[in-house]
Amino acid sequence: MPDAGASKALDPLLCFAVYSLERRIGRLYADLLAPWRLSYTQYLVITMLGSNHGVPLTVGELGRLLDLDSGTLSPLVKRLEGRDLVRRERSARDERIVSVHLTDAGRAMHAELADVQRCLADRLPPETAAAADLRARLHEANQFLAHRR
Repeated sequence: MPDAGASKALDPLLCFAVYSLERRIGRLYADLLAPWRLSYTQYLVITMLGSNHGVPLTVGELGRLLDLDSGTLSPLVKRLEGRDLVRRERSARDERIVSVHLTDAGRAMHAELADVQRCLADRLPPETAAAADLRARLHEANQFLAHRR
């Protein structure tokens, strides 16, 4: 049996609280996205493209918005393309620039995924002022750290 002192050592660590919450929410998303065989980051790409009013995003823009490097994002987009959910297109002006478009199947999946957030919310504690404050503080901390690199 673990030492109670060892687990109590983690209690004051903000990083562990955030990590632990992220893992739990990640498991909820895995369950919710299983019918579509999507990972959380694939879900984010489909959601971002589907919410961008039909305007494609470049791989670089997706990377900046999702805080993912191209080594992570490129294989993810290729897997989505292999499932005919997105289409990649090189710029005629600069072939280093690749834009990502939702296909018809991707748009249909985006519509099907519209209820995922409500389903997740049903599994979390009810929205309270404290939860809204926590979300705002996490966004604020994330922005602060993003500019401290």
